[in-house]
Amino acid sequence: MDWTGVNNHYRTAYKVDDQKSVMDVALISNMDPVNIGLGCSEKAGPVTSLKPRKKTMTSVYLKFFETAVDGKTRRCKFCGQSYSIATATGNLGRHLANRHPGYDKSGDAVSNSAARPITVVKKSQPQGKANQVDYDHLNWLLVRWLVLAALPPSILEEKWLVNSYKFLNPCIQLWPSDKYRTVLDEVFRSMREDVRALLEQVSSKLSITLDFWTSFEQIYYMSVTCQWIDENWCFQKLLIDICRIPYPCGGTEIYRSLVKVLKFYNIESRILSCTHDNSTSAMHACHTLKEDLDGQKIGPFCYIPCAARTLNAIIDDGLRSAKQVISKIREFVIELNASPVISEDFIQISTAYQEGIWKFPLDISARWSGNYQMLDLVRKAGKSVDAVIRKYEEMLGSRMLLGSSDKSVVSIMHQYLEPFYKTTNNICTSKVPTVGLVLFFMDHISETITSCRESRHSPEWLKNAAEEMAKKARNYIHQVCNIFTYMTAILDPRIKGELIPDSLNSESFLVEAKSHFIRNYSTSHFSSMSSGYNAQEIEEGGSVSFAEEIARKKRRTTMTSATDELTQYLSEAPALIPTDVLEWWKVNSTRYPRLSVMARDFLAVQATSVVPEELFCGKGDEIDKQRICMPHDSTQAILCIKSWIQVGVKFKFKSTEIDYERLMELAAAAAATDNSPASSDKKQK
Repeated sequence: MDWTGVNNHYRTAYKVDDQKSVMDVALISNMDPVNIGLGCSEKAGPVTSLKPRKKTMTSVYLKFFETAVDGKTRRCKFCGQSYSIATATGNLGRHLANRHPGYDKSGDAVSNSAARPITVVKKSQPQGKANQVDYDHLNWLLVRWLVLAALPPSILEEKWLVNSYKFLNPCIQLWPSDKYRTVLDEVFRSMREDVRALLEQVSSKLSITLDFWTSFEQIYYMSVTCQWIDENWCFQKLLIDICRIPYPCGGTEIYRSLVKVLKFYNIESRILSCTHDNSTSAMHACHTLKEDLDGQKIGPFCYIPCAARTLNAIIDDGLRSAKQVISKIREFVIELNASPVISEDFIQISTAYQEGIWKFPLDISARWSGNYQMLDLVRKAGKSVDAVIRKYEEMLGSRMLLGSSDKSVVSIMHQYLEPFYKTTNNICTSKVPTVGLVLFFMDHISETITSCRESRHSPEWLKNAAEEMAKKARNYIHQVCNIFTYMTAILDPRIKGELIPDSLNSESFLVEAKSHFIRNYSTSHFSSMSSGYNAQEIEEGGSVSFAEEIARKKRRTTMTSATDELTQYLSEAPALIPTDVLEWWKVNSTRYPRLSVMARDFLAVQATSVVPEELFCGKGDEIDKQRICMPHDSTQAILCIKSWIQVGVKFKFKSTEIDYERLMELAAAAAATDNSPASSDKKQK
């Protein structure tokens, strides 16, 4: 590709000072630049014009080849195939005859080029630099690909990938993997500074979530994600770090790593809550953090378990009795997905039996969505499944046929677990799955389990499963039953006091919520809210200062007004469940100016430590694969940069913003120029 037309505009893709060129910014510091060209066909020295001479067989063939700059190879102008300079002209002729029939009639531009005088101009040094920039361009595009595909730099050293690039252009040279890693580390540091600056501008409280995994190298990682609601009532979510947890990977190590992250971003005094992954070590770390923050009198802080992981564990207990049947169905569905013929037959048969419309491929993941898909298929299209298995019995084998006992298990499990599927589907599709909404669904799950245990029609094996499920549900309710989650739940206008679980709905919690509201959100100025309690208000003993006692008596009218806001809000009927919570508060914030400030803080508290869809659906398999397979030297940089790009943080190297959209526009323009008739004539000349 001829990039010459791009170079005059290339600097616009890198947002730097006008007085500096792209290369002056030192895109890769302390490294030797890639000093290679684009395989230009011009020769190195000037050649005087030659008189046309009689055509020979040799010149007939050679005019369709161009000699490389090094003078060691010839390259076909049609396909780019290279031959040694010593290759016999007869072999070149056979290449043209076999690969490009009619080559001698390919156009006047090629035919006449040999008859005209040949003038080759020596490349100047600036042109060489332009080519260097072009190769930096290619390598920066590969940096972007590595990040978005979540691949380690070592992938670019794979032999056949390198060969593929060499096939396109033998002169292409990619950076070594160490250079890519150095670039990614610098990009990570640059973008992290922007993330820190962004968090400093947040005026409301922040909530964090923790997630953990172990890589193929047996390294234990923790991701820390921050959530808040901005002034426009838009929910914001930002991964702030991925940390390696040192051995023995217990609560102490997690606590120390977490505090280090919070201190780096200077947000430890603004954290309202932490949602963990239900592991004992994470709970201990959060408990230690709470003791630390309470000791500093920074403000209220609470940690809560992940509702999604709890619900997933509850469902796993319910599925345990049907695992063998589900495995047998999954084996059939795998064959169904793999064969267009069998799947087409299944569609026709299910249509004939009026057993629904099925779209392929079906979900075969081992997660909850895939397991329920297996039950749903047999429950709704059992006749079609049997018919297809019998029709292709020679290929599939009779082992996939389900007996009457298997179908009975499927029918019972499908009926029992259907409310669980609807619940997870609602949580996954909810725009903002607030604590109040999730507690509402978890309460419904507890009622479903209780009904199963008490039903005379439930088989004994299902009652035993329900008993184990009930234990996990009770443990979750016990952990979330506190004033903190109560306040978070009632500030969801769809829930309020009417739909909150009975175990959480108490008069004492309401009195305490009003007290917290008056104490922290009743003043006329809210600028101090974002940092929690004012340190000057509290003396060393923890009690309110004498001066503040007097001030609060003077503010009695304001406090009464503030209390009326909360009372009025709770006295009104809840909004409908489909209501957009944040939009509701945006509209009603003028009615509840003080309460809306509290709502912005508390509605950012997360009921789950992970995106529910990533836990319940097959989408999580791809994320797990990326995390587990990533080597340690690339995990933090690549996964953080990818997340930051997705939420709109600018891709930066040091102080230079890399505008990839502009680079792609320039690349497309260069390609169009390179493929134009005028460009073709120029190359042939």
